[in-house]
Amino acid sequence: MSPEYPYPRSVPWLGTLISFDTTSRGSNMALIDHVGGHLRGLGLDPLVVPSSQAGKANLFVTLPASDGSTNGGIMLSGHTDVVPVDGQDWHSDPFAARVENGRLYGRGASDMKAFSAAVLEMLPDFLARPLGVPVHLALTCDEEVGCLGAVELLAELTKRGIRPDKCIVGEPTMMRVISAHKSSNLYRLHFKGVATHSSLTPSGVNAIEYAARAIAFIRSIADGHRTDGPFDHDFDVPFTTASVGKISGGVAVNTVPEHCVVDFEFRTIPADDPALVIARIRDYLDRELVPAMRAENPAAGVELEEVAVVPGLSHLGAKDTEELTRRLLGSTTSDKVAYATEAGIFQQAGIDTVICGPGDLAQAHTANEFIELSQIAALEAFLLDLAAELQRDA
Repeated sequence: MSPEYPYPRSVPWLGTLISFDTTSRGSNMALIDHVGGHLRGLGLDPLVVPSSQAGKANLFVTLPASDGSTNGGIMLSGHTDVVPVDGQDWHSDPFAARVENGRLYGRGASDMKAFSAAVLEMLPDFLARPLGVPVHLALTCDEEVGCLGAVELLAELTKRGIRPDKCIVGEPTMMRVISAHKSSNLYRLHFKGVATHSSLTPSGVNAIEYAARAIAFIRSIADGHRTDGPFDHDFDVPFTTASVGKISGGVAVNTVPEHCVVDFEFRTIPADDPALVIARIRDYLDRELVPAMRAENPAAGVELEEVAVVPGLSHLGAKDTEELTRRLLGSTTSDKVAYATEAGIFQQAGIDTVICGPGDLAQAHTANEFIELSQIAALEAFLLDLAAELQRDA
């Protein structure tokens, strides 16, 4: 990585984190081991929480308050995994950070290793102060595939009786405070029909045709929310959405298809309960679709599989973290976003949570992903202000 001066303190740390290929389909252990060794060198005692997925782990560490307390306080949270670079037209090695024209390029630069790098760089600044409350760092795995690591980490913290009071999730927001996001709910429908030759269609059950009916019903739910609400105009898309993203089934045009699989998702605004949305779909399947299929053949049916559910972040929750973050940034407003993050999981666990981090979400998952160095500098300034704030409360 060729340096560009002046550049923020945490650029070397960011280069190190980017150099670890932590694509979700692989392991993040090399990164976790490296960070853990660094933390132990600072006299800290990191907790490594293995994932149920082989070769992956979450990391949690606490900087105690000046009175030695380790519970409560504020957690700074970032995910370690990144999305694949396969098929993308990168102009340089995506796992070797490159600084050019005020930008740092590399996979995860914006989403979201810059946040974690800055926190790691600034830890000595926090350690040098008599903290009024403990500060925690959480590094999770498998955020990109359903926020799985955060759930596992929280389960272990709960078992140990550890719960921070506040949390800042450092997803890329251009250092804007985000107080709410939609839920994300991914489900899969497995249709089992009865195969037969297409000249004998009454003898079979067409899995694709029944899948089409379910798809039309899901679309009707989406249309209803679009026209009737409820609405929250602080979101870019101010209503709950639903869509089918993938379908597969059939073996030949002259064979009544026995199987069909449909992947769909819905994203709810805080005013909508995702449990009620999926209940409508279950009710349709149980009351209408499955009886119709079994009237043709008792062997037919549908299975509904939950693939990944991430709760929304509600602006109706506690406000202390939002007010603290806005005050340190000199901001008078907060925003809402349509994408889902680990923040909703932390809030559901009783932790007052907001999202605020460097970089632009438009760069996330793209070829030649980059972050502006000025964004990293803004985060570093914020973290120094946060350290001073916590010292003042000591």
